[in-house]
Amino acid sequence: MDPQKVLEEVRKAVEEADPTALSEISKGMEGGDPFKVLIGTILSHRTRDERTSEATERLFGRFRGVRELASASREEVAERIRGVGFYNVKSGRLLEVARIIRDQYGGRVPDSMEELMKLPGVGRKTANCVLVYGFGKRAIPVDTHVHRISNRLGIAHTRSPDETEAVLRDFFPEERWLEVNDLFVRFGKAVCRPVGPRCNVCPLSEECEYFRKIREKE
Repeated sequence: MDPQKVLEEVRKAVEEADPTALSEISKGMEGGDPFKVLIGTILSHRTRDERTSEATERLFGRFRGVRELASASREEVAERIRGVGFYNVKSGRLLEVARIIRDQYGGRVPDSMEELMKLPGVGRKTANCVLVYGFGKRAIPVDTHVHRISNRLGIAHTRSPDETEAVLRDFFPEERWLEVNDLFVRFGKAVCRPVGPRCNVCPLSEECEYFRKIREKE
């Protein structure tokens, strides 16, 4: 399977299925503010995209940056993010992250994987989102869509997102890493859905391991 072809066919499939399709998480990250990207990604854990967007807007409608959030009360933060999964736990996590960035990094979000992963609750996916959407650095965030699609197509045969990331970093040329997450998320919503994938309109179906297995069963 050719990596360039995969990205181009995925792009065309998304545009044909829904020309306006944009993942909610990407829409919320268009401003490129690393702190908002970081907080939004933490909020997104085990939460639907629309809920994440709503909570992020409420939070930053009240607290405009690192220092304001770091000085907030846990009760008000929890109220602002109510609706996301584990919002009471996340309210404490957000305050902890904001205070560390204020006190240890001079109010600026670190821009390296190593430093980002020192922050509480920040794993590789979150760190990669910040690098890509906050700093425009080449990385591949792997969420459930990226992990599922990579394994369905047969690009990866992995059990964890971290394993999938390693495979994708080898598979795609580095100059195209910035595209992978957004395209795969959009593709995962419009075509290669978790339930009821639209294999009949997928331009990669003939090369897809998942589709091949379906045909063999039939």
